[in-house]
Amino acid sequence: MERLRSFVESRRVERVIMMLIIVNAVTLGLETVPAAMARFGPLLLAVDKAILAVFTLEIAARLAVHRLRFFTNAWNVFDFVVVAIALVPATGAFSVLRALRVLRLLRLVTIVPSLKRVVGAMVGALPGMGSVIVLLTLVFYVFSVMATKLFGASFPDWFGSIPASGYTLFQVMTLESWSMGIVRPVMEVYPYAWAFFVPFIVVTTFTVLNLFIGIVVSAMQAVHEEEAKREREAERQADQAASADAAANAVQEGNAVLVEEIRALRREVSELRGSLSGKRDVA
Repeated sequence: MERLRSFVESRRVERVIMMLIIVNAVTLGLETVPAAMARFGPLLLAVDKAILAVFTLEIAARLAVHRLRFFTNAWNVFDFVVVAIALVPATGAFSVLRALRVLRLLRLVTIVPSLKRVVGAMVGALPGMGSVIVLLTLVFYVFSVMATKLFGASFPDWFGSIPASGYTLFQVMTLESWSMGIVRPVMEVYPYAWAFFVPFIVVTTFTVLNLFIGIVVSAMQAVHEEEAKREREAERQADQAASADAAANAVQEGNAVLVEEIRALRREVSELRGSLSGKRDVA
């Protein structure tokens, strides 16, 4: 089992899995090209099945090594779900799952450390995003009610109801055709409509959405600092271990020198005793 653990967790296996994910990305993309499918369809499907078989064997090996502890890691659960979806027969009611095969490419996130750090930072930012989402929802509701009351009578398709107004304001927030497509036609009927839309854009696009960016950047900075702290701690422990080894070596060397000096002293004492004994015999 230890041999299987070392094999599954080796860098060589990770590099092979990464290469297969990239190859799978290419084959899945080629399956959407009619000309490629007409010429290489059986080959592409065979490669896809072979790669899925390798992924399945890898997950099975990791399950054998870690057993139930496998499911205590969120990344392991993600890999398991992605591979399990690919194994479901894509027929009948499950035909929609065939399109979800492309989720296998997301396994690249669990292998590349930098991608894993980014995703971890985004997940860590979710609690902070909750309050911003509540604030944005409140702002949208207030402006949607106002837009429905102000412009609903003349523009029922855009502002005839609160949901319609919310969707239109969402388009305005993304700045997609907001001026020529929505605001200027409204201003032809309501010349001072700019006084409504400009503050909305300032509040949502330039303020609230930047809060999302700030929270994500702060979370990524926290993750980076935590990793730097762990690296410094590992270096400190390595230095302490090296210092302890050096101290132990110095003590051993000192003990060796001391033992050698004691032996030399014993030899001198023995020689001195022999010399004294010889003098007494002569006397």
